[in-house]
Amino acid sequence: MMLTEIIKGPVVTEKYEEARANQNCYSFQVDLRANKTEIRQAIEKLFNVKVVEVRTSIQRGKNKRIGRSIGQRPNWKRAVVALQEGQTIDLFEIE
Repeated sequence: MMLTEIIKGPVVTEKYEEARANQNCYSFQVDLRANKTEIRQAIEKLFNVKVVEVRTSIQRGKNKRIGRSIGQRPNWKRAVVALQEGQTIDLFEIE
């Protein structure tokens, strides 16, 4: 997979904004097939930073109902990446 296929985009929530400020952790939505090693390499190459730790979790899609039919949102994978002390990713800097 290409680097841009592995990392789909940032996950910005209050919880992860606090983790970014206090623990230097960033969260991304990643491809379901990507493993921790691929995620680490993609983040390091795309943003020129040193990754210390990668944690992943799969978010199961919610069941949704429209009228009589029932569907399900797709599953997606989240990666929380801890960076080396003093390094940041400018994508998350909102002022």
